[in-house]
Amino acid sequence: MREKKEINIQIGNEIKSARERAGLTQQEFAEMVSLGTKNVSDIERGVCGITISTLKRICEKLSVSSDEIIFGSKYKNDVTAITERLERLSPQQFKAIETFLNQVLAMYSNLDNNK
Repeated sequence: MREKKEINIQIGNEIKSARERAGLTQQEFAEMVSLGTKNVSDIERGVCGITISTLKRICEKLSVSSDEIIFGSKYKNDVTAITERLERLSPQQFKAIETFLNQVLAMYSNLDNNK
C-alpha cells in the first residue's frame, strides 16, 4: 500500500467536498474529468496526487478555484453577514463606510509594504 502524503490527503478532502456539494457521485465526476472511478477514489482518499492539468479540469468542472482545492476554505473570510448589513444601508451610510474601509485597507497595505 502506498504511503499517503499530508498534502494529497488535504487536496483529496477538498475535492471530495466540492464534488459532494455539486451533488455528483464518484462515477459521474470521473466521467466529467476523464478519470477512472478508482482514480477519483484514490485522489479523494489521498492515496495519490494529481497533476496540474487534472487540477485545472477538476476546478473547471466543479466551478471552484484552485486556491479552494489547495488551501481549503479556512483562509477565506465569511463576508456574508457583513455584506447583508451593508446592503441595508442608505446610499449615504454606504458611502461613509466605503470611504472608511478604503482608508483602513490602504493603511494595512502600507504596513505590509514597510515590512
